Amino acid sequence: MSGEPSGGVRVGALILAAGLSRRMGRDKLSAPVGGVPLVRRVAQAVLASRADPILVVTGPDGEVVRSALAGMPLGFCVNPAPERGLSGSLAAGLEAADPSLDGIIVCLGDMPDVSAHTLDALVAALAAEPSLAACIPVQAGRRGNPVLLARRIWPDARALTGDAGARRILNGREDAREVPVDDPGIHLDLDTPDALAAYEAERR
Repeated sequence: MSGEPSGGVRVGALILAAGLSRRMGRDKLSAPVGGVPLVRRVAQAVLASRADPILVVTGPDGEVVRSALAGMPLGFCVNPAPERGLSGSLAAGLEAADPSLDGIIVCLGDMPDVSAHTLDALVAALAAEPSLAACIPVQAGRRGNPVLLARRIWPDARALTGDAGARRILNGREDAREVPVDDPGIHLDLDTPDALAAYEAERR
């Protein structure tokens, strides 16, 4: 993490880690991936990027996630009702975020292969066009995660409901910029035991 603004913009990051892991059947974010807890792999990539500061959104019982992230320079906030879905974690993170930031990158805690270069490409896109509402990574013609939300769109994001992210407020917006990246990791999330096992097997 450089801690320096890029091109005159200040961009932080949220790592959403309050999910109930219903499809995994256990706390997936602490599951080892290459010997490292899944959520810690995500945090390592975010810390290697220009995003700063970084907030992790946990559920009320977030000790497992906090333990997996021990020793890392991260802030924490709580989504008091994770059963209401992803939108609640997004709202909690945006409420706790530094209001002087120009934008924030919303990272999912179960995407182990997203690279710091992708996050930096999103920051660079906002720096080049500060009037943008959002920057969305695209690889092989498909949008993925994480997504950078400029500060002016935060109120719309906080108003979202249900188990969905910002896609509903970004579709069709002319001021949401697609940013080409060479990063298949923007499409990979590990949310079932089979997906986790397949991921581990491919890397042995």
